[in-house]
Amino acid sequence: MNEKNLDFITFGCKLNMFESEIMREKAIEHGLENITFFNTCAVTNEAIRQARQRIRKEKRNYPNKRIIVTGCAAQLHPEEFNEMDEVDFIIGNQEKTLSKTYEDLKNNVLSIPSIKVTDIMEVRETSSHLLKSFGSKTRAFVEVQNGCDHRCTFCIIPYARGNSRSVPANHVIKQIKNLVATGYSEIVLTGVDITSYGKGLDDNINLSKLIALIIKDIPDLKRLRISSIDSIEIDQEFIDIFVSEKKIMPHLHLSIQSGDNLILKRMKRRHLAEHTLEFCQKIRELRGETVFGADIITGFPTETDEMFKNTKEHIDNCNLTYLHIFPFSAKKCTPAEKMPQIQNNIIKKRATELRKLGSLKLDSFLEEQIGQSHEILVEKNGFGRTEQYCEVNFNGNYNQGEIITGLIKSVNQNKLNAKII
Repeated sequence: MNEKNLDFITFGCKLNMFESEIMREKAIEHGLENITFFNTCAVTNEAIRQARQRIRKEKRNYPNKRIIVTGCAAQLHPEEFNEMDEVDFIIGNQEKTLSKTYEDLKNNVLSIPSIKVTDIMEVRETSSHLLKSFGSKTRAFVEVQNGCDHRCTFCIIPYARGNSRSVPANHVIKQIKNLVATGYSEIVLTGVDITSYGKGLDDNINLSKLIALIIKDIPDLKRLRISSIDSIEIDQEFIDIFVSEKKIMPHLHLSIQSGDNLILKRMKRRHLAEHTLEFCQKIRELRGETVFGADIITGFPTETDEMFKNTKEHIDNCNLTYLHIFPFSAKKCTPAEKMPQIQNNIIKKRATELRKLGSLKLDSFLEEQIGQSHEILVEKNGFGRTEQYCEVNFNGNYNQGEIITGLIKSVNQNKLNAKII
């Protein structure tokens, strides 16, 4: 158990992980005890099912602990969680990082009602928080943006997170300075739609200018990593700094979703398949060591065998390495729910096929690393990650957060084996 019998079980995205650390600090600061917080995800129906299952398990194992549920699933479906006997309180996405919530929990004023969830669409600013630490001393996630103004037909997240809003640049800089001074070697910029960064701020600033400020103002920062981006919103300014500044890791995760243009149109995406291909080719021409990951949805309504084939070819053409495959599951109140659905057995078959393709792509990339040297961020004894986020095993004792140089000798079970030089 953690300090004062507090536990935080986090599902989903890097932004949730960042917010769980805020929740941890506030809970400890207010002297809360004997609680498990569940920070849930709602990106798929399966994510919600897993959260409910884990809540039941937690209550069986620790029947005397209070259970508090928050996150996107709680924001969207508070009544459903309130019907669970295991759950004591439900707290919305806005409430979960506010000090007043933890004061109320300490003073037992949240007992009636047990749901504290406000309308997230009314939120116009992102609350400022300064984390003192972030778990292990390797990498830390830093929120730069929250919410989304786009309305993809499959996605419920804007209704769980609200509209797009940005964290002021001076606060982002201060947060990263604090974490770097504490010993963190790598910072990951995160949000729901970080390529929209700057919206709502008075300054003439965007994601590219924010990155430039971070590099300029924090010379002790060793590594900066960018989380998921929408490549159609990337400007030349971003490309220039990504190519020229080696502190930015050569690893980009793209929100692609499909490789078929008609499906992309029905998803209400803002790009075509050729736009993603052009972006990947341009980046590789300018910074050849860059590796790409991608989110792919398979089994979207009306997806034919030919459309699925187009997605597989798109993965090959873009030479994607890290694939996150999402079998489509219709979310209530989204336009995609009303479209002609694909049979579940077909969706599962296509997802399996894409995951096999992803495994082959990763294997191929890892094999290409043999004989190359890489800078490895030590995460624990004998294990770390390269600049391109490859997992590496090595011999020798090194400090957590230290960056060491290794020569890649072999590959075993999707991990590189390195000799430290």
